[in-house]
Amino acid sequence: MGKRLRRIAVPTALALFVGLLGPAAPAEARTAHAETEHSRADHSRAARSSTDHSRGERTSALPPSTVVLDGRRLQRTKVRLRHGDPSLREAVTDLTGRADTWLDQGPWTVVDKPRPAPSGDIHDYLSQAPYWWPGKSPTADNPWGCPYVQRDGERNPEVDSGTDRLELEKVFDSSYDLALAWHYTGKRQYAEKAAQILRTWFLTSATRMNPHLEHAQFIPCKYDGRAIGIIDFSQSYTAVLDAVAILESGAPAWSGADRAGMRQWNSDFLDWLTTSDFGRQEAAAANNHGTVYDLLVAGLASATGDKDLARRTVRAAAVTRVDPQIAGDGSQPQELTRTRSWHYSTFDLVAYTRLAAIGQHVGVDLWRHRGPDGQSLFKAVRYLLPAATGRAVWPHPELEFRRFAASDVVHAAADAGDRAARQAVPLLAEPPGGDLWELRPAAEQLDSITG
Repeated sequence: MGKRLRRIAVPTALALFVGLLGPAAPAEARTAHAETEHSRADHSRAARSSTDHSRGERTSALPPSTVVLDGRRLQRTKVRLRHGDPSLREAVTDLTGRADTWLDQGPWTVVDKPRPAPSGDIHDYLSQAPYWWPGKSPTADNPWGCPYVQRDGERNPEVDSGTDRLELEKVFDSSYDLALAWHYTGKRQYAEKAAQILRTWFLTSATRMNPHLEHAQFIPCKYDGRAIGIIDFSQSYTAVLDAVAILESGAPAWSGADRAGMRQWNSDFLDWLTTSDFGRQEAAAANNHGTVYDLLVAGLASATGDKDLARRTVRAAAVTRVDPQIAGDGSQPQELTRTRSWHYSTFDLVAYTRLAAIGQHVGVDLWRHRGPDGQSLFKAVRYLLPAATGRAVWPHPELEFRRFAASDVVHAAADAGDRAARQAVPLLAEPPGGDLWELRPAAEQLDSITG
């Protein structure tokens, strides 16, 4: 549901998972203790960055404390790269090529849109519902062409002008690419650009975004914002959390003030997610919106030091998300009803696999969960394999089928130990821009329909 214009109240739904969050199991308590011990061990080592003086490059001496990505795996991959592992060369070329394109772009800011959000505050993020279209031709008396009508899966091009949506995606994508490029190459310009982009969007007082999404996916003449607009941050913001963690591992351009500022922004955003009417509605959502909500809460909790909330959120998702949303055959019935059923099936699994990755950091194995009808993340990925490998046609509605959309979630299942997924990996379609799985082994939405 949306927020009626300005001050009209919106019915709220209680967050389903709150009552299900019980105390940590003994094994998880041991994991929490292990986290503390690992942290102490890490901080007892030299926390300085190392510098390759021959090339003027600076790299981290410690693995980054990433939220979704495995920081130690990133560090091992960097060692492989520095020892000349030929299997990584193409991926690194693709990654640095992407990073290079960002060097002369941005930074972006919410204050640059032509008109503010309905609140009147230029610092409030604004986006427009993508599948809503004018029901009439605009006139002087009706400049928007109201009322708006929904056309599922058909993106209205006007949503890409006059709002912050495309700029947000650029902030998310660029900061992630640049931080990863710095991690693997040590080139200062990548870290400096990532820091500038993040600082401008989130921290600098004149340009920062307020930490809420009250005006996301508004519908002209109808709603000033909607709860489902939280999905604008989708999986991409958890990638930003990892980008920040990578910079915090020793990037020369990222200061203690930057670190403290981002931690405060994330804490404020987490508070809004868990206490606002919009947050409560998304917590109760029974499709990909609920999955993404859990992903954001778990990721933000982990990034701000609340490992217990992260752990409880992932553990509850097994019952409140996997069991009702995934069928015994692995299909996702609510996503299959969409006109973009392939896109939304893979999109939901991107969120699930990233949530599972957070769980692995805090002692919850979401991959091993089996529902009462045999539901599991492994089964959900296997359901996609015939179409993902090109062996069969996707049998459900899809306006624009892109086989590569499933590549990352198949990689994730393979890494988690699924034999069918491992066998499917060589048959996957390569995403545009190259397969970067070895460098950033966490699923991304590869077939973005943002613009």
